[in-house]
Amino acid sequence: MRTQLKLTRDGDAFIARLAPSQASAMYEALSHLSEQDYGDTELTLLVGSGREAVEALVERLAGRHTEVRDFRLTIEELHMVHSALTAVPTMFLTRGGGFVEEPFHIRLGFYRENFDVLAHAVVQAVAEA
Repeated sequence: MRTQLKLTRDGDAFIARLAPSQASAMYEALSHLSEQDYGDTELTLLVGSGREAVEALVERLAGRHTEVRDFRLTIEELHMVHSALTAVPTMFLTRGGGFVEEPFHIRLGFYRENFDVLAHAVVQAVAEA
């Protein structure tokens, strides 16, 4: 996965130039949370927005990603992405607190370190923009 993310300011929002793997990882993280039986309160705690906003962003990120593409994202949407990337791995913990890689990889198509590096890249890109 590409480890850098390029954001350019566009008024109140940012233009994110996403590699296919980055867009797919963001989609997978958000869609996994969206598939859970969470109400607006739980989703707002996890990602800062309720179901309607999460599903709207999932819809925008959906599709087969084969080339670099620009997405216009608000700071709230970037927060949702960052939070989803960091929250989803906690859903794959054993009772003893250990992380289980295989089910995570099977469901999401990525390794945890891919989510970690992308979450870090989001923060760095916002700071640089």
